[in-house]
Parts: sequence; C-alpha cells; structure tokens
Amino acid sequence: MYADSAFEPVRPTRVLMTADTLGGVWVYALELIAALREYAVDVVLVTMGDHLSRSQTAQLAGLDNVELHETSYKLEWMNDPWRDVAACGDDLLKIESETRPDVVHINGYSHAALEFNAPVLVVGHSCVYSWSRAVRHCRPGDEWLDYFRAVRRGLGAADAVTAPTWTMLKTLQEFYGPFRSAEPIYNGRVFPFKRRPKKPLVFSAGRLWDEAKNIGALEQAAGSLAWPICVAGQNIHPNGGVADFNNLQMLELLTQQQMALWMAAASIFAMPSRYEPFGLSALEGAICGCALVLGDIPSLREVWGATALYASPDDPDAITCQIERLIEDPHLLRLYAARAAERARFFSVDRMAAGYLRLYTDLLKEADSEASIMEQYAGAKSPA
Repeated sequence: MYADSAFEPVRPTRVLMTADTLGGVWVYALELIAALREYAVDVVLVTMGDHLSRSQTAQLAGLDNVELHETSYKLEWMNDPWRDVAACGDDLLKIESETRPDVVHINGYSHAALEFNAPVLVVGHSCVYSWSRAVRHCRPGDEWLDYFRAVRRGLGAADAVTAPTWTMLKTLQEFYGPFRSAEPIYNGRVFPFKRRPKKPLVFSAGRLWDEAKNIGALEQAAGSLAWPICVAGQNIHPNGGVADFNNLQMLELLTQQQMALWMAAASIFAMPSRYEPFGLSALEGAICGCALVLGDIPSLREVWGATALYASPDDPDAITCQIERLIEDPHLLRLYAARAAERARFFSVDRMAAGYLRLYTDLLKEADSEASIMEQYAGAKSPA
C-alpha cells in the first residue's frame, strides 16, 4: 500500500482497473468509471481480449478521468491463453509501479494473484465452471483444470471479492471457495433514449454466439409468433465459428445510439438465458419501456422479481407462450412494461458507484491498519 500508515486513510483517488472489450464487462466498466468521476476518482484502465473498436474509443474519449492502457491479450477463458495471461500480468505490475493506484480492481480472476502493492478487489462477472453447469449441465473437462486452478488462486489471493448478484457470488464460493467475500454490488446503467411509439416488435441483444444466451429458443418461437423477433449482437465466436438464425431478423452489432432506437421501438425484450450473472441488456430494455420475458434462472429472478415474465430456458414452447401472452393482451403488456421500468430505477449508476467507493475505502482502511500493526511489531522487535 502506498498511503502513509501514520495517517487515517482517505477514500481512493486512483484505481487500477482491468476490463475485457468483448461483452458486458466493457459497458459495466465505462458506467463505473463515469460515475466515479463525481467522486474525483481517476481510473487507470487496462483493456484486453481485443483492440478497442472505433465506437469504444469514442466512448472513452468522453471521459476525462481515465488513463487507457490498451492490449489485445487473450482472456483466461480463451483457447491456450496462458502465455498472454502471464504477459498481461507483467504489464499490470509495471503499470501499477508507474501509476501507484490506491486500489487494484480486477474484472477477472488470474491476475488477482499477482504481487500488487495496493489492495486487490476481484469482481466476478462470470466463469467457465458455472457457465458449463448452467448451459451444458456438467462440469468442464480436464482441459479446463489450469483455468480452475488459476481462478481459485486469484480469488483466494484477493483482499475482497464481490459480484453483481448474490447468485453469482454464492456460485463462485461453491466452485472456488473459500475466499473473502464482500456483499454483491448490483450493476447500474445510464441508457439515454428518446421515447417513441411502441411497435409490434420483440427484441433481444447479446453475444449471439454464446449458448448461454439461448437465442435458438427465440428462433423456434419466431416461427409461430405474430410479431417479428429482431436480435442484435456479435455472432462470431472469439475462438472461431459463426452463429446464424434464419427465422430471426439479424441486426449484428449496433452502436449504443442504434440499440437505444431499437429498444425504444420494441414492445417486448426477450432474454431466455440459461446463464446470466446479471443481464445488462435486460436492464437496458426495461429502461426503454419494454416488457421483459426472461429465462427462469435464479440470478434473473433475484434482479427482476415479480416485474418480469419467466419461462424455462429448456422449454421453447413456454418461452413462446409467455411472449404470446403479452402480444395478445395489451393491458398485460403495458403492466409489465411499467413494472420493469420502475424496477430499473433501482439499478442506478450512482448506487453502483457508491457501493464500490465504500468497498474501496474499506480495503484502504484495512490495508492501513495492517501496515500500522506491522510497523508496531517491527518497532517492538528493534533493539533498545
């Protein structure tokens, strides 16, 4: 820790944060960085997974409290990543030495085991083992043992671990514990959109290549629904392969502004996920006034409670039925749209940022207390 242990620690002014550029973690990191600006917290952001797109670069340009260190190192869940993971770790230690952050915030796992000087927070957004259980109903094969060991080592080394839901945090403890858990901090989202008349349209968004998103169930539903289903997102898997759905209107990647236009027009947002540690796209849909039809899984129940309709991810007929209920009953459609919009107000970026600021400060206080004890111990051992 870099603070002078002779003084009561103050809240952090600089955080070293990692983020991948391939999914919801990027959106989460941008929202948090922007919100921390109000607390005069600067963020040293180290990106990985792929180079920033043009739109991602433009998003960062609007933030004056971030220092970017861009890489394209493989993520720990990708094929044969460990050389990249080690090289990224070397970079992180060098960047920490140069920037001297108060807290290191790892949005991943392996790098939390590095010998950082500042206290380390891990935020668990997803993991291969919980994904495999939810999506394929089994544990990953032995080829994932190196991943398992790296994740467990990182979580065990962290000074604190949190996640965006209780469901995800408990799942991490089940697979990789014990480790030092903090309370979950729910994600927040600012999603500016212009209200417009709703259209007879079902919308979905996410990583279309990810089996967890269960887009295939929507393709089955599309064959019998009166309304079209439009889906947006990346359909090319980082490890190779393309997801294609003939019955759906494929929009591929959209900018945030384009996404907001589609969600503002859609009446229903459908996300029949098998695995969703939080579900930022459902929150975006709710903010835009969509009624929600979601996969009936614990994390989504935790986030949305009675404000959404649910169906088993493994039952395409049930998913179709829930969407049909809303299509055929305009009153029910308006009711669930209003319920979701009201619930979405709870997941504000201000609430999220305040939660992280408290956790950062707690980590600083604990580190300062440990440093003080060590100084006293060293003084007691010194000869008179």
